[in-house]
Amino acid sequence: MDDILSGPTDVIWDVTYACPLRCAHCYSESGRRPARQLSHGEMLRVADAIVSLRPEAVEFGGGEPLLVREIFDVAEHIRRAGVQVNLYTGGWTLTARMAEQATRVFSRITVSVDGADAAVHDRIRGRVGSFDRAMNALALLDDVSGRRVAEGADPVEFGIDCAVVRSNLHQTEEFCTAVLPRFPHVRFLNFGAAVPSGLASRADFAEHELLTNDQIRALTGAEHVERLVSAAPPSVRVSASDNVILQMRPAFVEQGFVIPLMQVEPDGEVRAMPIYEGTVGSLLTEEPAVLWRRAVARWSDPFVAEALSSARSMGDWAEATRRIDRHFGSQEVLLRIDRRPAYPAPALGR
Repeated sequence: MDDILSGPTDVIWDVTYACPLRCAHCYSESGRRPARQLSHGEMLRVADAIVSLRPEAVEFGGGEPLLVREIFDVAEHIRRAGVQVNLYTGGWTLTARMAEQATRVFSRITVSVDGADAAVHDRIRGRVGSFDRAMNALALLDDVSGRRVAEGADPVEFGIDCAVVRSNLHQTEEFCTAVLPRFPHVRFLNFGAAVPSGLASRADFAEHELLTNDQIRALTGAEHVERLVSAAPPSVRVSASDNVILQMRPAFVEQGFVIPLMQVEPDGEVRAMPIYEGTVGSLLTEEPAVLWRRAVARWSDPFVAEALSSARSMGDWAEATRRIDRHFGSQEVLLRIDRRPAYPAPALGR
């Protein structure tokens, strides 16, 4: 625990809640709430606060981080301080010029793709055309990487992240056989079980979309992963995870089964636990190390321990999430939770 108290190894900074998409499983409910985006100067102050913690990497997420005009300048500011910066994007806004900029600044670029075709992806991502935009983003990154390799430089470290739910689980192999071959220079494909955070913690979403225990075992089982690896181009790293490490059950934390991860909201507020509501203060007004210690203290909070103690399935975990979010969430958070729309049962992939 002393090593954990020294600081996070990784920081996720959701730099804006603005987003062109309306993903059914969005942990931050981006696009449905105020962006809470800081000014350029304030972002640099938050960047310096993050750097003071000496993490290994800062992951820029959102919302859609590419909607932030200052994103490359802020990321470069952190990179010059010796901290790796990585980008997560839905790809909607990426242009050829931005692809060039992004590959110069970010060490790794991940494009979120939640379906092997437009019908599945666009339904989960909540906007028609989002699959085509994601494919275009991958093509742009592939083009930059191809030109670099031709010039004798290192390839771009870019790839795909898929949040696996019931309505796209049947497409995992199709990702390997139909999507990956379109991009000769793609480096990785990560399948991760969607976790019950934000909109994905809704009871009806859990009932219809979060994976069952049997489905998780099938997704992450050695036989299935080996089949995916065999189906994918040999140059692509393929992985599958149950993401249970994000649960942060205190008993697991005590055993070291935890990622020392800090999540920062767009306005500089620090979440106590990455996938749950509830903050411990702002990087704009308090010492980063103090906020980190407060966050770590939450991981062993008796209420958290009790809420998560009986989580044996994704449904159980979703119920625990709803309890934790309501217990630690602000009045603003509670109002947002109460406004969440019902989730309709999907017709695809069932």
